[in-house]
Amino acid sequence: ARDADGRHTTSPEGPTASPRPYNAELEGQLYSTLSRKPGTSRRVAGWVCAVCRTTPAAVLDHCHEHGYVRAPVCQSCNTQERPDHLYSNDIRVANRYTRLFHTDADHWLRHWHRCPGCRARTTLPLPHLAAWTAHTACRSLRPTHRAPGGRELCGVLRVSWTGSQNAPRSCLLTVAVDFCPSGEHRVLARVPYREAAERFRLWLAETAPAVAAAAGPDRLDGLPAQVRPVIVDTSGEGLALF
Repeated sequence: ARDADGRHTTSPEGPTASPRPYNAELEGQLYSTLSRKPGTSRRVAGWVCAVCRTTPAAVLDHCHEHGYVRAPVCQSCNTQERPDHLYSNDIRVANRYTRLFHTDADHWLRHWHRCPGCRARTTLPLPHLAAWTAHTACRSLRPTHRAPGGRELCGVLRVSWTGSQNAPRSCLLTVAVDFCPSGEHRVLARVPYREAAERFRLWLAETAPAVAAAAGPDRLDGLPAQVRPVIVDTSGEGLALF
C-alpha cells in the first residue's frame, strides 16, 4: 500500500497479497508435526481453500484416522465435511451428505484421498465410510411415509459402529432410523466393515474413475515409509483387511 505521498506502507493486518491456489505443497505431512510449527497459521492463510477454491483458507483439514494433512480449507468447507458425531461411534447422517456423496461427490472424493493412507487403501476414514454406507449403500432400505404431494423419507438417519478400522474382522456398522412411526429406533441394516469397504471401492470406481485409478495398494509413491494410525491395534489382528 502507499500513503498520500506515494511512499510504501505496511498494513497493520499484515500482507495483503491475494491467496494463491493450493498445489499439494503439504502432501504427505503429518498434522501433529505441521500444526506445531511456528508460522503455520500465517502460511495456511496464504492459500485459497482447496475445496471451494473461492475463499481464503483458515484451517488445515486432516485425516483423523491416519494423521496426514489433506489441504488448507476455509471454515465453511471444513464444517461441511466433518461427520456429525452424536457420540464417539455414532453419527447423524444429515441432508448435507447429499452434496458430499452425490452432487459434488467427485470433488470431495479427490479431497479425502489427499490423505496418502486413505488413497493407498482405497477407503475413507471410518466415520465417513459409515456415513457413506448409511446414506448411499443403504438408501433403498430407508422407509418413506405419505406426505402432501407424494412420499418423503421418514425419520432421522443415523449410523453407529462397534470396534475400529484397525480390527476390521470385528468392526460392524449399524444403520438405523430414529423417530420412525413404526418404531422409535428402527434398525435397517448391519454391515460388516469389510463389506462396507468393498462396496465403497466398487462405488468409487463407478462414481469417480480418476480417483479410483489413482488409489490402491500399488500406488505407494507418495506414501511415507511409516503409517501412523491414530487408534493403535491391540488385538494382534493388524490391518488384515489391507
